[in-house]
Parts: sequence; structure tokens; C-alpha cells
Amino acid sequence: MAGNSSRRGAVRKTSKKPTAGSGGRVKRGLEGKGPTPKAKDRPYHKAHAAERRAQRGQARPRRKTSDVEWIAGRNSVVEALREGVPVTGVYVAEGAERDGRLREAFRLAADGGISLLEVSRGELDRLTDGAVHQGLAAKIPAYEYAHPDDLLDLADEQGEPPLVLALDSVTDPRNLGAAVRSAAAFGAHGVLVPERRAAGMTASAWKTSAGAAARIPVARTVNLVRQLKAYQEAGCMVVGLAADGEVTLPDLDLADGPLVVVVGAEGGGLSRLVAETCDQLVSIPMANQVESLNAGVAASVTLYAIAQARA
Repeated sequence: MAGNSSRRGAVRKTSKKPTAGSGGRVKRGLEGKGPTPKAKDRPYHKAHAAERRAQRGQARPRRKTSDVEWIAGRNSVVEALREGVPVTGVYVAEGAERDGRLREAFRLAADGGISLLEVSRGELDRLTDGAVHQGLAAKIPAYEYAHPDDLLDLADEQGEPPLVLALDSVTDPRNLGAAVRSAAAFGAHGVLVPERRAAGMTASAWKTSAGAAARIPVARTVNLVRQLKAYQEAGCMVVGLAADGEVTLPDLDLADGPLVVVVGAEGGGLSRLVAETCDQLVSIPMANQVESLNAGVAASVTLYAIAQARA
């Protein structure tokens, strides 16, 4: 009923308690809290977590890629299973034709204890984001990147002078996979890649590495130049491959010491800041007016020459 003041909320009631001001009720809130504690003493700061890990002797956390990767297509899945790529599940579409490749994929999955799931073709389309899967796809987990310092620690554990391969602006995952394979073959202790504007350890890189990515760490860095300088401070020499390098590869005197080899993208080569950071620029002698090699081939040739010098 209009004007009925007896209903709930019709009359505004006033509080008998005093309102908060600058008096005694907030006196404690106005008091100083003392000096700001150090980062390592703040429970929610990353430095505090690092300090606790160091006290417990734990390793640095590894960073993962954000999503799982999918390998689509019968040939690709079979090759991945053959090469030891860490597949966690093989998915086959309902009613898919059972040919030799499909039967081999089933056998390899069974031998490796990998789960085999049958899904609808529409579901497989969704999982692989519309890729041409031919009724077969495989799922691999997010890659766990090592910390850049882990590569030096690995060399120290093996009692060897560090040898690190760094890639500058290499965007083709197949070149990354080939470089990882060469690094594993010729005794490098790890591969370093930038986080931005560079290829990561995708399914394509895994496959090209022929399983080597499971045997050698790949580290990621936010700033490649800064990390190269950190390696220099740790006692490593940094050499970059360049067509106009002042030293040719067979004459590299730094091969038997702590070394970081930087390979740039085909065509563009090393970026300006990376080239300026290098202690020495090295060229690969080539005939027949060949202008450049792709990153995977250049890394392979260089690491082989270094392995021969160290032997």
C-alpha cells in the first residue's frame, strides 16, 4: 500500500555508533609498518620461492608451452612413434580404413604402452583444429623447457667445457628440430632459443629432431642478448656465424674452451645486437657462390668442426 511506512526498508534507520574518522578507531591503521622487507623475505615474491628451492636443493622450475600439440596424418603419426616422440595418446576416427600405416601405428602404440582411443571424425576434426588427419592423430604433452643455466650445469656435471648452441630468430620448427638433432649428435650440452619471434618445440620440431629432443635440453630465454652476456660472465666465449666473419671455421681457436655458438636465420643472419655481443664472428667457407645455409645445416657443420677440434 502506498505510504505504508511499516514495511521493511521504508524508514531509514540511523546508527548510534560514531562514524570512522581519524580518531582511535583507525589509530592502528595510521601507524607505520616499518621498512619494506627484502624480496626474498616476502612469501609471495618469486625471489622467496627461489630462495626456498635453493635451501632445499631443488632444481629450477621448467617452463612449459601453453597447450598440448597434435600430430595429424598417418605418415606423421607413424614417424613420430618410430622416432620416440613422447606421444601420450593415439586417436583414430570411427570407420577409418585399416591400411598398413594404421596397423603399424596400432602396433607401435601397443608396444609403447600408449593409449589408443576411437573418436568420431567430427571430434578428431575439432581436436586437430581442422588439420588433414586422414583418420589418425597423436597427442604429445607440452614441452618442458630447461632454464638457460641448466645447460652450463649439465656440462659441469659431465666434467666438460660447456658447448651451447643458440638460435637467433630461427622461425622454422624444422630447422629447430634439425639443430637439436645435430646438437645431440656432436656433443653439445643444450640448445637455447628466444621466447619471441622464434620457433618453439612444436610437434614438427619434435619429429624433425628424430627423438633427440628427449635426450638433450632445450632452454628458452626472454632476452637472447642478455643471456649471451650472462654466459660470457660465466666464462664462455660467444661466437656467431656470419658470412663476413673474420675467422673461417677450420681456424677457430676457441673450439676447445667453454663456447656458445650462435646461428642466425637463413638470409637475415644474426641480428645487429646479437652480432655486436659476440666475441668473434666465424664464417663457413663455401664454394660455387652459395650465399648461405639454412640454420639446421649451418649448425650441423659448425658443431661437427668443433667436435673434431675437441677430439
